[in-house]
Amino acid sequence: MMGFVAVIGLLCLFHSPHYATIAKSTYTHYNVPILQKGATRAGPPHIQLARRDKRPSGEFDDDNITGQYAVWQTTLGKYYGLQAKIGIWAHPNQEHLQASGASIAVTNAKRGSSFSMFEAGFHVFPELYNNSDVHFFTFWTRDGYGSTGCYNLRCSGFVPADGVVLVPGKAVGPPSTYDGEDRYITISLHTDPNTGNWLLYRKDLEKSLFLGHFRKDICPELNDGAPQASFIGSVSYPKNGTAPAMGSGHFPEEGERKAAYFKNMTMFDSNAKPHDPIPSIMVPWMSKRDCYRISDIPLGTKDGYMFYYGGPEGCSG
Repeated sequence: MMGFVAVIGLLCLFHSPHYATIAKSTYTHYNVPILQKGATRAGPPHIQLARRDKRPSGEFDDDNITGQYAVWQTTLGKYYGLQAKIGIWAHPNQEHLQASGASIAVTNAKRGSSFSMFEAGFHVFPELYNNSDVHFFTFWTRDGYGSTGCYNLRCSGFVPADGVVLVPGKAVGPPSTYDGEDRYITISLHTDPNTGNWLLYRKDLEKSLFLGHFRKDICPELNDGAPQASFIGSVSYPKNGTAPAMGSGHFPEEGERKAAYFKNMTMFDSNAKPHDPIPSIMVPWMSKRDCYRISDIPLGTKDGYMFYYGGPEGCSG
């Protein structure tokens, strides 16, 4: 399962921000066309993510696939949702068995077959789509990629909103360019105080756009709040091969317009009201920091709480 990529805030004329879209929304006046192609320190022991080296439900040959991560994640608690502005970065030369992405997720923080997750984001995943476009995706599992869960609409669990254009699996574009145009989409995932379902929205348009929901019954351990919430950069690749680029393919130290990012990081309370994350409960995790890194979360920036992440292709092991 993968998720993917970066964005920049207030830029002046030549580098004004753009919204990546997949279709012409009735709300939007932005000039991005829709793609119509078809089909710092290690985290503490409790940090857990779904195994990105494991393809769900036997859909793919996962015996020789491994994964790497660059993540900011909450400590154990109770979390009702999260939101981020995610930059869109393409990887047109990515190999068929490689994947790279950025996503937001809520999990029950358990390990192995007891692991549950709801996730949404953007990734390049040729094995799943038979192309190298950037795709919006959703994913869920309640047994750590065992027999339950799937990407997008390949099984029941995520219910898209009626008539919505941005459905899971849809290609988005155009992407951001290095030291140039910044393209992004803001998404949020939070509980519905009335139904208990997990609602997914797009938030970068003039009006919030409801994308659909994860049914609460598919992952009961995430009912009434999730034990952890995560902002994730990730890649996967064959164990005897080399890894693709994560994010923009550049390290976070390069910063604005060059490194991938999560911006305007937001959390939600039990009434679906947004609030700033609390930095003291956020923990960084880099599974292979010589290949992929994350920056600190600075306070009070013009883009709210944010961080850069990523690294170049060619990592091995």
